[in-house]
Amino acid sequence: MRDFIKVTKALSDPNRVKIIKLLQRRVLCVCEIQEALGLAQSTASKHLKVLEEAGLITYTKEGLWVNYRLADGARNPYAASLLGNLRHWLEDDPEVAAMVGRLPQIRREAICRS
Repeated sequence: MRDFIKVTKALSDPNRVKIIKLLQRRVLCVCEIQEALGLAQSTASKHLKVLEEAGLITYTKEGLWVNYRLADGARNPYAASLLGNLRHWLEDDPEVAAMVGRLPQIRREAICRS
């Protein structure tokens, strides 16, 4: 039951659901997620940590970048089930649609330019 509760709690926050919807489109770094949601970097990082601990997302480090992506669900069958359903859920939500529509203009190179 512990794994189920972790997943449902992780998805109980609207910003974490939005992060999942963004990661359905492409791999993102924290700065891109921060830009897409209008969050502080520390807030975005905390949300990502909760999602990772629930088995909903994973990350890889590539040089200076930490890339976040949806998990394959192998760690948690409840996460796999909900990620599968979330692929179809909320697609017609105006807020999600607007956020996803802005995603092509959000690029880490422009955000983190020195």
